[in-house]
Amino acid sequence: MATFDDFQKLDIRVGEIIEAKVFERARNPAYKLIVDFGEEIGIKNSSAQITEFYTPENLIGKQVLGVVNFPPRNIAGFQSEVLILGVYAEGGVALIQPERKVNKGDKLG
Repeated sequence: MATFDDFQKLDIRVGEIIEAKVFERARNPAYKLIVDFGEEIGIKNSSAQITEFYTPENLIGKQVLGVVNFPPRNIAGFQSEVLILGVYAEGGVALIQPERKVNKGDKLG
């Protein structure tokens, strides 16, 4: 079992997707995302397997939650710096988003 202290080690922040492209070299269908997490965290890259419910065009401007303190991962030559959070739903992955517009960089609390 994870403890509350384990959970508190995660730094989960709100970011806004500013760019999304098809990740052609990925083994599974995915997008390359550029996400703005505000002044404190900055702009980060992420690879996200969310192609079933989203197109690159409808991702721009969406606010998402991401874990910003995992080490970067090299995925098919792309540095993925942030884990964007989603829920496995029937047919794909649905993004976890704030219910209303909040500030970039706001921390999950």
